[in-house]
Amino acid sequence: MPAPTPFQQRLRAALLAIPPGETRTYGQIARMLGTSPRAIGQGCRANPVPLVVPCHRVVSSRGPGGYAGATRGRLAEIKRWLLSHERRLENAGVRPQG
Repeated sequence: MPAPTPFQQRLRAALLAIPPGETRTYGQIARMLGTSPRAIGQGCRANPVPLVVPCHRVVSSRGPGGYAGATRGRLAEIKRWLLSHERRLENAGVRPQG
């Protein structure tokens, strides 16, 4: 796996700062990093470890958005499940790590 670029390092840090059970929009992350929402989406799509670096916590301003480059199908279902699972744990008082 190639070393992450400075942008990828900043994006990963921003994603890791989103608490489990919470989400941020592509636009919110883009404003934090001084870039475009599309760049955030491309960075998330290129994430080699999506469960470790939680791209599933980044959503579109109009809904869940994509996951690993897919907006429909199995990968999109996985994103919705991960978000739902984290929220259920949070509501039950269980704080997942990461």
